[in-house]
Amino acid sequence: MKWKENVAGSLILAILILLVLLPLVTVLLQVVCPGLSLSEFNLGNLSLILDVFTRPLWKKAFLNSASLSLCTTAAGLLLAGVLAHIRVKYKFPLAGLLDLVSWILMIMPSFILAQGWVFFASGNGIARSWLHIQGMNDFLFSFPGLVTVMVLCKYPMAYVAIKASLEWYPARLIHAARLSGASPLRAWLNVQLPLGLPTYFSAAMLIFMDTVGDYGMSSTITAVYSFPTLPYTIYSAICSSPVRFDMAGVLSLYLVVMIVIAMTLQFYVMGKKRFDFLDTGTEQVSPQKTGPTATVLLTAVVVLFCLIALGIPVGSNFIMSFSDSFSIEKFQFTLANYQNVLQPDGALLEGVKHSLSLAAVAAVIGLLIGFSVAYILTYSQFRLKRMIDMLTLVAMAVPGVVLGIGYIFVWNQKWLQPLGLNLYGKPEILILASVASAVPLINRVLVGGMSKVPQELLTASQVEGARLGRRLRTILLPLLHSSMVSAVLSAFGGSVFNLAITTILYPPNYSTLPVYISDSYNDLNFGYAAAATIVGGAFIIAIMLLLQFILNLGKRKRYADHT
Repeated sequence: MKWKENVAGSLILAILILLVLLPLVTVLLQVVCPGLSLSEFNLGNLSLILDVFTRPLWKKAFLNSASLSLCTTAAGLLLAGVLAHIRVKYKFPLAGLLDLVSWILMIMPSFILAQGWVFFASGNGIARSWLHIQGMNDFLFSFPGLVTVMVLCKYPMAYVAIKASLEWYPARLIHAARLSGASPLRAWLNVQLPLGLPTYFSAAMLIFMDTVGDYGMSSTITAVYSFPTLPYTIYSAICSSPVRFDMAGVLSLYLVVMIVIAMTLQFYVMGKKRFDFLDTGTEQVSPQKTGPTATVLLTAVVVLFCLIALGIPVGSNFIMSFSDSFSIEKFQFTLANYQNVLQPDGALLEGVKHSLSLAAVAAVIGLLIGFSVAYILTYSQFRLKRMIDMLTLVAMAVPGVVLGIGYIFVWNQKWLQPLGLNLYGKPEILILASVASAVPLINRVLVGGMSKVPQELLTASQVEGARLGRRLRTILLPLLHSSMVSAVLSAFGGSVFNLAITTILYPPNYSTLPVYISDSYNDLNFGYAAAATIVGGAFIIAIMLLLQFILNLGKRKRYADHT
């Protein structure tokens, strides 16, 4: 049986190398050989690596990305910690709204949120024209404003992690500290805080890596603000004339270096210490009831925060969708935007169709690969499974703009044309890139689910003569049903709204939903872009809910049969 594991592991490893490692390496090789062709190798000028510190645009993009990511990480971690603490410790009306809003913000694309903030805070936006709030335009298009918007987009990842950690209370350790004379504050500093450091550090790294590679926010706000970041500058190098492969390669190198440093720090911190405390007398925290004054105050704070974080960008998109002008100041109610969007032969519906088909194929293929990866990592003895795990982490961390550019370099080679494998300019390249982005999401979800299924169950059925297919069908898949549904929906939603990859790789006359919305916005057709956002988003959400319902039918049927 070991040879079968080796064959399966080697096949999965080869697929991940093709999908993730080869495009990344090819991008980085542009530093030493610009215009690289995989059939020839011409050494370039290595001094380009140091030019990031002398060329004004390169230097500015590097420093902007670093400063924006660090400030967003610090502020986002603080905000997530405070909100998670409030949610776990106190019981008051509408407390659950924090969870709902955080989950919505986490799955909503950053370019749509940024688009809503522009509608709200621009010079002729809702804040100034309707609410008579002065200075919002100057604030939004400034570094503090950009950090604020980025924090509101990125904090949910940290919030979910920190909240899960705070829900468990190391009662035995705290009681021991208090019996030894420690005050509540000292007990928290010496016990709870150190135990929670891995969670806080991991949450910080998630915010940092997602911020440094964010393209949607860059293309919507920073481009207007003249605040170039690495992702947007890399995209401009490829999509502007003349094409600058050397520039894209160098800036991608520094972007990857920042992400690698963040990942290395995380691995170092997590590997140096052990923080296993769930078996040392932990108790699940029960929220405390608050007094009348505190209840009113906390409820008001939560409602106000949710209105700002989610209500402003979504509400602004909704209001703008009914405007017949690009300026709210000249707002006149109209349904023309929706009429244009919903035309049977309209470009939007075509973009939705393309996005849905790509997402469906990517979700199915990604599920097959992601399930195989999770199975190998959890149950096999394949000697290179550590490398497989690292490649999935790399795929999760590498920004979509870098991955997309890598796919251009790999699949736009002349020697591939006779083989029919020159995929650049074809929908197939979008499928491959979407699969590469979907696999790590699916894998992480399924690994978590498989870790709860003892290998002894599978081993016992194997001893009884059950083949692999039967073991999966009768034992593992039924126990993983919820994880499988979550994995499919995550991959599907992520593929539909992947702006960076689709913007770089979409073929002529094959526009997708995010590209169509982004192009309408960039053409200053704000009302139309907002209507397309509302209609397209609602349609996608409806499809995902229907998909969830269909996927859960089997579980309900099995439950009914057993009862």
